[in-house]
Amino acid sequence: MAKTLVILILLFDGTLIQERYDLSRSMDVHDCLALGTDHREAVSTYNPNKNAWFLNDGRGTWQGHMCE
Repeated sequence: MAKTLVILILLFDGTLIQERYDLSRSMDVHDCLALGTDHREAVSTYNPNKNAWFLNDGRGTWQGHMCE
């Protein structure tokens, strides 16, 4: 059961950060990963020319997510 969604973000200054979000309820890993995918699509935009997801707030790029 997963309790936390962790997002890996690469800032444009080269810093890799982890943003941690406590889930409102425990869920299985599959559901947590699907939530991460939905969140990525809501907060970032895919650039097919660069093959990267750029955050809509302009801080950097989405590098991945995991569930704990």
